[in-house]
Amino acid sequence: MTTMKAARLHKIGDFRVEEIPVPALKGPELLLKVGACGICGSDIPRIYQLGTSNQKYPLTIGHEFSGTIVAAGPDADPALIGQRGAVFPLIPCGTCPMCRIGKYVMCTDYDYMGSRRDGGFAEYVVLPSAWHFVPSSNPETPMEALAMTEPACVAQHAIRKSALAPGETAVIFGAGPIGILAARWARLFEASQVLLVDIDDEKVRFARDRGFSAVNSRRTDPDKALRDLTGGLADVVIEGTGFGSALEQGIACARPMGRIVLLGNPIQETSAISRKAHSSILRKELQISGAWNSNYSPFPINEWRYTVELMDSGRLETSDLITHRCQLDDLPALCQKIRTHEITICKAMCNIAAQ
Repeated sequence: MTTMKAARLHKIGDFRVEEIPVPALKGPELLLKVGACGICGSDIPRIYQLGTSNQKYPLTIGHEFSGTIVAAGPDADPALIGQRGAVFPLIPCGTCPMCRIGKYVMCTDYDYMGSRRDGGFAEYVVLPSAWHFVPSSNPETPMEALAMTEPACVAQHAIRKSALAPGETAVIFGAGPIGILAARWARLFEASQVLLVDIDDEKVRFARDRGFSAVNSRRTDPDKALRDLTGGLADVVIEGTGFGSALEQGIACARPMGRIVLLGNPIQETSAISRKAHSSILRKELQISGAWNSNYSPFPINEWRYTVELMDSGRLETSDLITHRCQLDDLPALCQKIRTHEITICKAMCNIAAQ
């Protein structure tokens, strides 16, 4: 094993699969044989519009990945070889104020597998240390499912930020993979009712097929749909689209003293809301908070380890959200189809090693 295939970004728009050397290990590093790597919504603009985060090229992208440890560096534990699991791709500096309190995703000088250094769209990837590896205890948990850990954690984090309590109601704007996963977390946290809202009929149908109430807000007022479903307004609103119009609808859906969590990255230069919506925030005394990524600290809970635990136990399903699959050689073509909207996906997955 001296060379491997990797899908690398050479410049904006130049994304191709090539043979490169398998990296040598040093210190506490581990070599992961990649099983599967998900295509994140951020990967498409990274390939075709924005480039890598630090404009370093060529770079192997892909940050939603899972695999098996196949080699250990001289300072790593060889007992890890053979273990399967997910990977936390963020590499914090460990010394800034946020790192010192365990808020690693707010690190001021971080590195990141798949956007700043080589990531998971390759046959092998180097992990800086065992700290980044989240082992699975169930050999039957598919690699595809484990590769969904990152978006599942983002969804879990948003629900935790909302402080959703058993018996409360939730409305989630955005019925993509993270929106549906947030709805699943809401059910795991014992929400009494969950409503998903989108503007795409196919996404609405997909969510309904997975057992959720869902409406298209271009034809149905979410406020009315929520009242019909629950008899009132929502305790919790998750805004997962990044559009000001969805935030405005979310404000209308929130009950007095309700909580709104902003999860979706902003799409437009400005995310303005009307005076009426602004006034509603005040009159209802709404609590609005942001959610960013996920929590990897053990306090109050390592959301990554909890997610894998629930996947292993069968309580959290993720694989049924995968609508499109490819092998590594076909990845650039699939990304191009996603970019041009030739296909509509929920989640697309690159299977790199045998499951």
